[in-house]
Amino acid sequence: MNKNPPHDPEPGPTLVRLRNGYSLDSMRVRVLFFGVLNDLIPAQPGELDLPDGTTVAALLDHYRHHGTNHNAVWSSLAVAVNREYVTESRLLKDGDEVALLPPVSGGAPDPDARVSLVHQRIDAHTTVTGLERPEDGALVIFDGMVRNHSRGRRTLYLVYEAYEEMALTQMRELASRARADFAIRDVAIVHRLGRIEIGESSVLIAVASAHRAAAFDACRWLIDTLKKTVPIWKKEHFEDGAVWADGEPFPAEIAK
Repeated sequence: MNKNPPHDPEPGPTLVRLRNGYSLDSMRVRVLFFGVLNDLIPAQPGELDLPDGTTVAALLDHYRHHGTNHNAVWSSLAVAVNREYVTESRLLKDGDEVALLPPVSGGAPDPDARVSLVHQRIDAHTTVTGLERPEDGALVIFDGMVRNHSRGRRTLYLVYEAYEEMALTQMRELASRARADFAIRDVAIVHRLGRIEIGESSVLIAVASAHRAAAFDACRWLIDTLKKTVPIWKKEHFEDGAVWADGEPFPAEIAK
């Protein structure tokens, strides 16, 4: 009779269940989603176990399968991995941060680029006076304000949310590109997050230049590009309900 106590078996690898079967080799990624995806995907953002070799396309398929069917949104998503836009063919790695980004609606300040995300009222006076210099002949300002109507309905207030770290990076890059591509001296970009009341500013862009034409051109380019590329989303609250605003399509060069 064997009097030696039985040994517990060595723990084996964990099986990860997938739509098409099981995998012994797995990785874990952190998934974030924003805007209207919060309503379409019943699961909460967070960590997800996937097999090694999973692509962005497979990850999207997973959430399509488990979420609400809304082809117009799923077909227009962009995806960022570790805060950089990627295509569907991108292979994911253990520890990646994956953000699913619906079309955007278009923090701490950066002292050089004068870029910030704020949760309080935008102080236009401080932003503008901090930008002025004696060598400037023009200062063009775009002040985007919350209006009291949209889609033929009375608006009560707006709520903005952002993928904040990536949004700040994208805004800083826009400021840098504007200074490089237009004959301007400097730029300030401030975007507000959270609940914003009627008449309050949601975004303020100021461009300083020696000449007005360059300042106008740069300011127009900045707001148009910001609304297409920076991951910030808007939810409109009406008297009879609320809806995430339809964003503009991502440019072809960053679409998945």
